[in-house]
Amino acid sequence: MAAAGFSIEKVEHELDIWGLPAHPVHLGDIGGFPIDVNPKTIVFTWVAMIIVLLLGVLAARGASVRRPTRMQSLFELMFDFLRGLINENMSPQKGNSIFTLIVTFFLFITTCNFLGLVPTLMAPTADHQTTFAFALITFFMMFWLGIKYKGPGYFKHYLKPFPFFLPITILEDLAKPLTLAFRLFGNMKGKEVMILALLGLITGVAEWGGGFLASVAWLGFGVFVSLIQAFVFTMLTIAYIGIAVADDH
Repeated sequence: MAAAGFSIEKVEHELDIWGLPAHPVHLGDIGGFPIDVNPKTIVFTWVAMIIVLLLGVLAARGASVRRPTRMQSLFELMFDFLRGLINENMSPQKGNSIFTLIVTFFLFITTCNFLGLVPTLMAPTADHQTTFAFALITFFMMFWLGIKYKGPGYFKHYLKPFPFFLPITILEDLAKPLTLAFRLFGNMKGKEVMILALLGLITGVAEWGGGFLASVAWLGFGVFVSLIQAFVFTMLTIAYIGIAVADDH
């Protein structure tokens, strides 16, 4: 049974128990470009940061080589997994310079994604401003590490195989952060919209008759998508930086 007068905005408003503004706040313009911030994104980004900090404290608390805690073992598995991915794309020496960034990306993006699975909360990654900020960090690291390890020779790849390919090569580099940002934003926004739709459409008799199973199934799929998208973003960040610092690049 579909709810009468259903709308995503209506469901979102009913679930907003925190009283946060639903729309971005305009702060002004810089160079003709509007500067808007979403208060909900800022609040839940801080929530995600606090959760990540607490997880780190729990993993470090009582850590022991002889008798590791469960949280410590989980973090060590994550570290080993990400370290392996980095070493597959670049030398361990170069990989050391991005290991902390990669761990932070994976853990923080996963936490942000999971927040969107909880009704009344929001995934900061469902806001394009957040995903573009992550992508710009990747973009900056590509150039900074490329120049760090290769000097001015890093820019030689813009002239290969022929100088007139320069515009294409520049567009290719510019497309990397754009695709990173839009991929993560699109998947997380779509996931949240689907959750809101299921919460709004399946009501009353339909819910008690088993319609709630659709929400449960989508929740399980949402967990899968949240983990996969955090992995994809992290993996592509490693790959892009690996290409930038490669000796033959």
